[in-house]
Amino acid sequence: MTANYVTAADTFDGWREELLTGKQPELWSVGDGELSRIEIGPGLVTLIGGAPGSGKTCLTMQLAVDALRRNPSLRCLVCNVEMPSSVLLDRQLSRLSGIDATTIRHRTFAAQHADRLAAGMAQLEAVADRLAFVRPPFDLSNVAASADDFGARLLILDYVQRIGAPGQHGDKRGSVDAMMNFLRQFADAGIGLIIVAAVSRGKDKKGRTTYDALNLASFRESSELEFGADDAFILMPEPKSAGVMVLRHLKSRHGETRDIRLTFDRPHQRFEPIGTAASTPGPPGPLASTLAGLWDSTRAAGGGDA
Repeated sequence: MTANYVTAADTFDGWREELLTGKQPELWSVGDGELSRIEIGPGLVTLIGGAPGSGKTCLTMQLAVDALRRNPSLRCLVCNVEMPSSVLLDRQLSRLSGIDATTIRHRTFAAQHADRLAAGMAQLEAVADRLAFVRPPFDLSNVAASADDFGARLLILDYVQRIGAPGQHGDKRGSVDAMMNFLRQFADAGIGLIIVAAVSRGKDKKGRTTYDALNLASFRESSELEFGADDAFILMPEPKSAGVMVLRHLKSRHGETRDIRLTFDRPHQRFEPIGTAASTPGPPGPLASTLAGLWDSTRAAGGGDA
């Protein structure tokens, strides 16, 4: 085997220039308040886990869409094995428009929704050409080919245990181990990744199986998940605080860990950092007056949102 290494002297000049000129790592803004501390950028792998129904996909898509809104040159590819693109867009429309998700899902709009609907649609349309969704097969070869073709710099994998890794593997653990090795290579090539992962139940102090005792070892199938990530989070409810979630920061390769407390407005599929005012829709687009005329206001009774 041929040796492959570099001496500190060979890298010193370039490192010193970056240091003394104040060149900072490239990071993409993904939110306000405490959410702005989440480091998403080229070369970084961010792992997010949580119990079923905790809001992992909702939070991840919020971060991705807001990254596109705040970084005009960024392109993002989403591989979601459980939800079609239409459902993911419905949820983001609810968040951005302030119209509840049930009304959007069942298309029970009324005239009073027109301005908000137009505003939310305008915000999504502004990023639509920079957001793409992987179609089957849900395997890493297709993800890589799609990312190259689309020019994506940000990849969302939701969730990683159900995405196939290239090659033959003895079991699920071996597949996930191989997956993380490939994903680290993606990161080394300048891609930023947000990985959503399933977790296993833990034991509480009384030995009962529960999702309330999640920790860094809870990521299902492989320890390579937490080892390969630059940052690892678990999203879980804050005890005795209705509507409050905690994004527990369990690992940080490049800094300190600090948990983030969030409110989760489930009807509108929106996370907000505690102490940060809820975002408001932008100005209505030209569709508003047209939309208002399409719906009979009598349908509002079944819409669930006024």
